[in-house]
Parts: sequence; structure tokens; C-alpha cells
Amino acid sequence: MRNVEDLLLERGIDICHETMRQWWNRFGPMFAGDIRRQRVSRMRGLRHWRWHLDEMYVKLNGEMVHLWRAVDHEGEVLESYVTRTRDKAAAFTFMKKALKRHGGSVK
Repeated sequence: MRNVEDLLLERGIDICHETMRQWWNRFGPMFAGDIRRQRVSRMRGLRHWRWHLDEMYVKLNGEMVHLWRAVDHEGEVLESYVTRTRDKAAAFTFMKKALKRHGGSVK
């Protein structure tokens, strides 16, 4: 954030890094959502866009839980979901969450 502060200062805009942090906290999620939607809409047109689903057993705060992940063809994690159980209901919940956020259909 201090880098952005320096860039703005070069252009005659004097703000402190704390103001930049507050702007980031306020507007960052909005920009991230727009970027995600644009990226997904671009990728849907490509035939090679695929999701890979992964499920693993990990220790979280001293408790063993199941971590579900959806990863795209570039290796970027699209969605993750943590649950205590490994059953059909958990898998469907994870898939609904991933499809709601990133769209598409299951093949």
C-alpha cells in the first residue's frame, strides 16, 4: 500500500497508507468480484477450461477435517470448503457453492 501511496504522491496526491488500507478494505471485495466474474466469463468460452476437484484429510485447530477444493486448469483455487464429514451431502454442498460462485455445468 505504501507503493500506491508513493505512486500517487508522484502525481501530486498526498494521502497516507492508512487511508489506502481503508479504501482497500471497503472497495477491494467489490473489485475482486468484478475481476472474478470477468475472468470466469472469458474462460467459459474456451473449450479447455476444466475444473479439477480435490478432497483431502487435514488437521485444522487440532481436529481432523475434510478440505474440498476446486482448481481450474491453470492451478488456481476456485473454491474451497471445510467439513467434518465426508459424505454425499458434503460433496453436493461444495458443488453447489462452487457452481453458484463460478457458474458452469457439471459434465
